[in-house]
Amino acid sequence: MRAYDIIYRKRMGKELTTEEIRSLIAGYVSGEVPDYQMSAWAMAVCFQGMTARETADLTMAMAESGDMIDLSAIRGRKVDKHSTGGVGDKVSLVLVPLVAACGAPVAKMSGRGLGHTGGTIDKLESIPGFRVELTKEEFVDQVNRVGCAVAGQTGNLVPADKKLYALRDVTATVDSIPLIASSIMSKKIAGGADAVVLDVKVGSGAFMKNLDDAFRLAETMVAIGRQVGREVAAIISDMDQPLGHAVGNALEVAEAIETLRGFGPKDLEEICLRLGAQMLRLAGVAADEAEARQQLLRALRSGRGLNKLIEMVEAQGGDSTYIRQPVKLPRARRVVPVVASEGGFVQSIEALEVGVAAMMLGAGRETKGAPIDLGVGVVLRKKVGEAVAPGDVLAELHVNSEARLAEAQARLQGAYRIGPEKPAERPLVYGMVTAAGTERWV
Repeated sequence: MRAYDIIYRKRMGKELTTEEIRSLIAGYVSGEVPDYQMSAWAMAVCFQGMTARETADLTMAMAESGDMIDLSAIRGRKVDKHSTGGVGDKVSLVLVPLVAACGAPVAKMSGRGLGHTGGTIDKLESIPGFRVELTKEEFVDQVNRVGCAVAGQTGNLVPADKKLYALRDVTATVDSIPLIASSIMSKKIAGGADAVVLDVKVGSGAFMKNLDDAFRLAETMVAIGRQVGREVAAIISDMDQPLGHAVGNALEVAEAIETLRGFGPKDLEEICLRLGAQMLRLAGVAADEAEARQQLLRALRSGRGLNKLIEMVEAQGGDSTYIRQPVKLPRARRVVPVVASEGGFVQSIEALEVGVAAMMLGAGRETKGAPIDLGVGVVLRKKVGEAVAPGDVLAELHVNSEARLAEAQARLQGAYRIGPEKPAERPLVYGMVTAAGTERWV
């Protein structure tokens, strides 16, 4: 099949066949279809969209372009979780051991951070000795023994998505719902989980900026799961301010440990309970959300979730004394406060600006493969709705280098908006999408 004809048909709003989509993706991975033709096709998709069947076919074509991981040797119904990315999103560090402590096997493959969003793998490397590169055999064995594992993605997992994502990034074709959905779901399907729970973030610090688009993305991904035989559930959660208080690798690990001890930020705990309830339900460990939530709370309050994190860290070669004594985690040499110049209430915190400030300090990468500083970042001392007086500390920058400190400080100061009236409380979760349909709560 000629790429020209496939591009032309999509440009004219025609529905592509399964064979046309597979031919185009195979040709692009092999190099027979050049970047300029793939760019034209991606732009045609941006304008004309794709049907549910086309999107599912694209997802499977990309998933099957590289390794398809077989997790059938793991006992039980394997469940995975994915977040569309945010600031201070250390959910996986809490959720993976907590869900595993309730009896659901969690086989999670994670990536590294790029830009203002952090990567779970980078955070876990704050623990000395922790191995993120596991063979398939080690990965399967650990999930069977421990109940959970978190490992880096293999080098040949979904090569079609790697190529297409890089191309979309430079051709203004990133913000297409079918292309975003197939990118995310192709990696989850290739990863081998039986069921997937998605955390679709919406707000200033998220990729999706408005609620309608966030719901459309969630619905598209759940529909893909239905088309390809995977059960998928999604919650739509707020990212107009960072999640929890800590933004930065070791800082987030420490906050995750505090959460597993029962003393973490309430927003972080609640998101973990919401997502974990769906994971236990899809894994068949709990009959419904109410039962699942009670299981999770018991695992949290009893310390079984924390013990499972210790067990996972030890199984992957990490020094578990860093979990028992988080003060040993990498720390910045200096803490610089950002103070309020006026009194009132925190009206909003621009999550993106907080994430960029942390990245400037070295907590994130501006280019792929760049080194990061595990000890630096930002800690929020005041969040939306809290009262402040002039001179109160709004946030702290944890710093090892003076190079971009002034710029980071200005961004963090500018992220806060203070006003005289206490703002209305924003919902943490806006709704949910499952195979049963969409629930919008606001």
